[in-house]
Amino acid sequence: MSESGFDIGLGDPSQAGVFEVDSADLPALAAAARDAGLLALRIDLAGCDGKRALLLRLATVLDLPAGRGGNWDALMDALRDLSWLPAPGYALLFDGTAQLHAALPHETDVLLGILQEASQWWAEADVPFWAFLAGP
Repeated sequence: MSESGFDIGLGDPSQAGVFEVDSADLPALAAAARDAGLLALRIDLAGCDGKRALLLRLATVLDLPAGRGGNWDALMDALRDLSWLPAPGYALLFDGTAQLHAALPHETDVLLGILQEASQWWAEADVPFWAFLAGP
């Protein structure tokens, strides 16, 4: 049970994954993730006008070490590591995904696949890895 007495199961790696949520839910999800002991990172994707800008935004928010995350494979490798962000679990909260999908549908689909694969990889290590993507 969390400190607030409200537990939505964010500490359970077997339930973790990639989920679409309403933008208004992101603050409450961030609080619940922190309450569950997870590292919660909010990532605003608004204004990403290309793959390079998207990867740079992710690298900045995730504080990726120099040279990490410059392409999709490197991002996947980084998301499977996260040794520079030690935590008992992770919750990535994405805002602006509708705008990103409208501008970059292929890149959005690739990102979703990478996030899902990372979540599955961490679940095998018994670590919760959540991605919440705010829809329209």
